[in-house]
Amino acid sequence: MSHTKAEGLDGLPQGVLPITPLTRSFMIVTANGEKKTVTRQQLPVTPAYTFTDYQSQAQTIEYCIVDISTPPSGGLTPFNVYVALSRSRGRDTIRLLRDFNERLFTQHPSKYLRLEDQWLATLDRKTYMDWEKVKVA
Repeated sequence: MSHTKAEGLDGLPQGVLPITPLTRSFMIVTANGEKKTVTRQQLPVTPAYTFTDYQSQAQTIEYCIVDISTPPSGGLTPFNVYVALSRSRGRDTIRLLRDFNERLFTQHPSKYLRLEDQWLATLDRKTYMDWEKVKVA
């Protein structure tokens, strides 16, 4: 509950989220034509499982809920987010669990990658200039 915007409930310790049973009734008709009311009570819990972006690589998940908010460790990169968001078949089958830091999509993912890209661009220009000299000679 440390990432939720919901306030705690009076009388419950911080971080406790109550799950209350739901009761539903419906009618059935027995084999001999008799009508009976069935009352069912259960907890509103959906079975699911979680895994990291690393574990999800090379998998396609039919329906998924993705959490790209900043984890307590603070270690989330655009590369992690790309893997997580590309596991579903499309935007109609994926949902975001909560708000996220928009800087994940607006800042360069890595200063080292940016420096390497600049170095490759410099080498490209140098190679082109060297080639032009060879062609002229």
